Amino acid sequence: MIELSNVSISYRNPDQPAKPVLENVSLLIERGEMVYLVGPTGSGKSSLLRLMYMENKPDRGFVQVSDYRSDAIKASEIPYLRRSLGVVFQDFQLLPDRSIFDNVAFAQYATGSRGKAVKSKVLHVLSRVGLSHKRRQFPHELSGGEQQRVVIARAIINDPWIILADEPTGNLDPTVADEIQRLLIGLHRSGMTVIMATHDYRMVRNFPARTLAVMNRRIVEVDPRSLQG
Repeated sequence: MIELSNVSISYRNPDQPAKPVLENVSLLIERGEMVYLVGPTGSGKSSLLRLMYMENKPDRGFVQVSDYRSDAIKASEIPYLRRSLGVVFQDFQLLPDRSIFDNVAFAQYATGSRGKAVKSKVLHVLSRVGLSHKRRQFPHELSGGEQQRVVIARAIINDPWIILADEPTGNLDPTVADEIQRLLIGLHRSGMTVIMATHDYRMVRNFPARTLAVMNRRIVEVDPRSLQG
């Protein structure tokens, strides 16, 4: 379960007054749900995701993710929270000087895992995203859609129960974007909670799920079929 209770957060620039991003927002997402976050650029979608993996803390209220609460979590506990999350970024953030295998294995090495268990797990998740045959290649040798599949493989290698995806199809053409979306839907159907920020309303209409609009510092539930653009 993910809960936001009366959460407010502002964006702070050293040279300017604080700019409110979210104000008195409350939200409940149950385990196993698929949820879209929609809204214009700058509306607070990415800020909301950062609150969930506790890169940022709210100015007021609290965020609870499973057993972790933002107003009680210790710095030493945050890595354990993040091992239960898989984060998928729009800009890939792959290591250019490492093979696809090593990019995915990196998340396992970070937890102290080594040896045959890592190899087995990496090959399994690469197979799951359809890229086991490209494990020896480097990021620059892959298409944008393939690179995003690597990012998803890296995100799921620690068996998270939540996937947080920030505009994962934003740089992809519609056909490739739909392929990535079907992959995320498959992860959801396997039991993962998937929360995806997107401005691709076409895709939300084509693959409808619970949809939350982030606008005017609030969160409003909307019918995905009503989205225009």
